Amino acid sequence: MIGFFKVILYQPLLNILVFFYNVIPGHDLGIAIILLTLVIKIILLPFSLQSVKAQKSFKELQPKLNEIKEKYANQKEKQAQAMLSLYKEHKVSPFSSCLPLLIQLPVLIVVFQVFRVGLTDASLPIYSFLFNPGILNITAFGFLNLSQASPFLAFITAVLQYWQMQALNTKQVDKKVISEKGAKDENMMAMMNKQMKFMMPILTFFIGFTMPSGLMLYWLVSLLFSIGEQKIIFNYSKKINHS
Repeated sequence: MIGFFKVILYQPLLNILVFFYNVIPGHDLGIAIILLTLVIKIILLPFSLQSVKAQKSFKELQPKLNEIKEKYANQKEKQAQAMLSLYKEHKVSPFSSCLPLLIQLPVLIVVFQVFRVGLTDASLPIYSFLFNPGILNITAFGFLNLSQASPFLAFITAVLQYWQMQALNTKQVDKKVISEKGAKDENMMAMMNKQMKFMMPILTFFIGFTMPSGLMLYWLVSLLFSIGEQKIIFNYSKKINHS
């Protein structure tokens, strides 16, 4: 299994990084990481779009979910069956928004390996058609050591992570509708998002406090890209709804 991940994910990502490192004027590894991040996000774009669309669908279904919870307040089994039927009718999976995270997790692990080992490995597993620069210059933008942890970069990434989760929760849950319907319990996705809103930034900060700053730079650019995706999709949906 380790060999499979090395051939399928580790080596291709490392070679893409080295390619960008070779062609960028000045061989700035920070810029190479930014470009690698954009390549990964573009490849995973269909899954990210699916996730954001699922989140939008849950927002639109919220009033109906509240009606079901009010109707079957004392009948949890019927309540669950009615919710599942509603999901099926609108072709929405309760866990579809978690799919991109599950897909990106192995990618994140491999990217971590690239930055933990690849940045200081003199015997890089470079494809024969690429120039092997040997040990990469791990200083980005003239001051950032990508092989060492950066508390400042970890803090900025954690704040951005919180801002993303906060914006996402605001879009997903219509509090006015919930109060009008008299719903007392949030649905499963709302509860998960409420917990993740705080847990993800804390986890991001502690990871960034100990991991190579190259990984946090990847994480930061990935977050910026994801926020842009969300904004475009939700703005596009608003235009459609008002047209």
